[in-house]
Amino acid sequence: MPKPPSPKPRQLTSPETQSSNNKSQTASVERPFLDANVMGHILETLNGAYDLHPMGELTRNNPYKVLVACVLSLRTKDEVMIPASERLFVVADTPEKMVRLAPETIEKLVYPVGFYKTKAQSIIDFSQKLLDEFGGQVPNTIDELLTLKGVGRKTANLVVGLGHGLPAICVDTHVHRICNRLGYLQTKTPEETEMVLRNKLPQPYWSVINTVMVLHGQQTCKPIGPRCDVCPVETLCQKVDVKPRALKKLKPAK
Repeated sequence: MPKPPSPKPRQLTSPETQSSNNKSQTASVERPFLDANVMGHILETLNGAYDLHPMGELTRNNPYKVLVACVLSLRTKDEVMIPASERLFVVADTPEKMVRLAPETIEKLVYPVGFYKTKAQSIIDFSQKLLDEFGGQVPNTIDELLTLKGVGRKTANLVVGLGHGLPAICVDTHVHRICNRLGYLQTKTPEETEMVLRNKLPQPYWSVINTVMVLHGQQTCKPIGPRCDVCPVETLCQKVDVKPRALKKLKPAK
């Protein structure tokens, strides 16, 4: 990846608790935001630290498969979504084939993904709309994708980036949480994080940030008790509002 330019540091405020006269008071600690060079190094390190995310192998740069798999993945773990998507794609992997299936057939194929009945109907509905309004092709713009039933910004960005290979930043809870923990930005919602990253993150890293941070968030930088002791980028992380996991003390040898 090309080395991005280094912007001027900005200031990040994070609350920390100090004790004074036996009373708890909150003090603001000034930290500079991580610059683009450091963030690029972090993403490259994480990209080499984890195996390929199964979504890439499942969809093989097929926008329609990315779209369907993303809808099935909402509020569903990968270990449930991946085999469910595989079962469905054996039977129907194009809009034309999908609309020929009854909702009950799709439901049985994708069970036990969360909200499988609602998702089955959404898949049929947006497949029909692709045939009626887009010539059976999955659009490659965020605005057009957001007109499809069951598609939000996260799914739309993933379809544009992973499916079409175009610049897009897919922000989920992992990307939002970890970017704030690292001290790269300071945002309150995934939507705000997406907009800040579009302006701040060099474009060569747009295609990898979601994949590496999802894997990092699932395996190491967990919401509660992050495994900072084994994190490959621990020395670069500012650990904003982080409480690492408690390590078990080794018993002395007898």
